[in-house]
Amino acid sequence: MHNFTATYTDQYQLAMAQVYFQNGHRESPAVFDYFFRKLPFNNGYAIFAGLEDFLEILENLTFSDSDIAYLKTREFPEDFIEYLRNFKFRGTIFSAKEGDLVFPTRPVLQVEATMIEAQLIETILLNLLNFQTLIATKASRMRLVAGDRKLLDFGLRRAQGPGGFYASRAAIIGGFDGTSNVVAGKEFNIPVAGTMAHSFIQSYEDEISAFRAFAKGRPHDCVLLVDSYDTLKSGLPNAIKIGKEMEEKGQKLGGIRLDSGDLAYLARESRRMLDEAGLNYVKIAASNQLDEFVIKSLLEQKAPIDLFGVGTNLVTGSPDAALDGVYKLAASGGKPRLKISESLSKVTIPHKKQVYRLSNSKGELIGADAITLREETTIDWMHDPRETLKSLAVDGYAMEALLHPVMVDGKRTQPTRSLEEIAFYAKERLETLPGEYKRFFNPHIYKVGMSSKLKTEREELLFKYRM
Repeated sequence: MHNFTATYTDQYQLAMAQVYFQNGHRESPAVFDYFFRKLPFNNGYAIFAGLEDFLEILENLTFSDSDIAYLKTREFPEDFIEYLRNFKFRGTIFSAKEGDLVFPTRPVLQVEATMIEAQLIETILLNLLNFQTLIATKASRMRLVAGDRKLLDFGLRRAQGPGGFYASRAAIIGGFDGTSNVVAGKEFNIPVAGTMAHSFIQSYEDEISAFRAFAKGRPHDCVLLVDSYDTLKSGLPNAIKIGKEMEEKGQKLGGIRLDSGDLAYLARESRRMLDEAGLNYVKIAASNQLDEFVIKSLLEQKAPIDLFGVGTNLVTGSPDAALDGVYKLAASGGKPRLKISESLSKVTIPHKKQVYRLSNSKGELIGADAITLREETTIDWMHDPRETLKSLAVDGYAMEALLHPVMVDGKRTQPTRSLEEIAFYAKERLETLPGEYKRFFNPHIYKVGMSSKLKTEREELLFKYRM
């Protein structure tokens, strides 16, 4: 949707790139890790999203003529601007599969490129992957509590600008069924649905006339908003009249929507009135500031709601609003690199790496991912990167490699996966996760650790830089 060019970045990326360029480091190799430090929403997992969009953009990322003209006004040296004119990402990327479960501290994606290339793509990488992973995870929480009921994204009008476009995509990965966002439906082949606004009903002299006009124009997907005046005394009785009129024409009223008031009570009364009128096939949809907590409460109250339309709290990732994903240097110039902090939790993990998911002899996940040196294929122990005294014996467990080459020399290595394929994969992966990690409150903490060799490498670098 957005025409991404290489100026979709931060000023300091260009400033650093200029200095690298001027000091003869334009071809200096670098390795960067993308990871996050904390799970959103106090959840037990996150769902990785945004990769396909990022790779598609990256494969075609250049500085346009207008970009170059603008940069000339920013006092960059002429030879550096000419370098940017011919810029293209030619690096290699290892990544988790989009839709996979991801956890704190472990690399989700690793970039190998020249220092300038790796630096210039940082901002767009974080922008796309952090946001979509946040929204996919939020959507997944709602899917888990909603069961087999329909979930629709109604959030475009409340999103942070064009972010609503990618929020609709991420919501599908997390388990939603459709969206009201027409452009997202068009671009991502997402099912599109919608009902009517209160203004439509108010524009007519009376409610029944509005309903009758809508049913005539949209008989194939007629859902009536019944709370404009009085849900049980006006909206429902009028909807029932329209339902009966449609039956006489060989048509069926699709549903009613509740958008205010005590949704649990109104849904129960609506179901009773519809059933008594012989309209047991008419569905009940609910909207109005829904999130996973409200949906859970409604279903615990036995509210007979068939479809939830979720807006603000989905597309803004409320209450967290952002995933704290970061992009940190792991190697440069052929040497491992380390960022040191007073807090061990912020000390980075050096080297080119692989991540393995561990399972027992029955094929069941044990709730642990191990970070290793890339060349390692077997390990005996894994060690908590944030608490040095914590370790876990993992000898004998099956190891599934999670980071795969998705781009080599600036070209994608595999065909584009459809959104439907990614969403199905996310569902499959979530089904393999033991229930204690999917608990709504106080989920079990998934373990992430380093191999013994990687732990030793990090400790040696720590000792070296602290001397």
